Amino acid sequence: QVQLVESGGGLVQPGGSLRLSCAASGSFFSINDMGWYRQAPGKQREMVATITNEGSTNYADSVKGRFTISRDNAKNTVYLQMNSLKPEDTAVYSCNARVRRLAWARALDYWGQGTQVTVSS
Repeated sequence: QVQLVESGGGLVQPGGSLRLSCAASGSFFSINDMGWYRQAPGKQREMVATITNEGSTNYADSVKGRFTISRDNAKNTVYLQMNSLKPEDTAVYSCNARVRRLAWARALDYWGQGTQVTVSS
């Protein structure tokens, strides 16, 4: 079983910062890509940022220059540093990991439970 546990959400004023963390635990062979996604009320889930196990990153246009994704492979943890937050960043943020549980198995997607980020004055 693979578990992803997120932390770091909360309420912040516009222009403020938050750092999200997501740690993977359980029994697995390797973790490939990791990423953060978000879903605002009444909207579809969207990709925020992804990072490969080699450190290559990809960002949604709406967060470029404000958010930074990083990972610590030794700790099986992915981070999202969010700066200059805007009210439109309000959403439930979920982490994703593409995990290979066995060396010969194909990688599968696992999701965290989500953490609420609210940007409001």
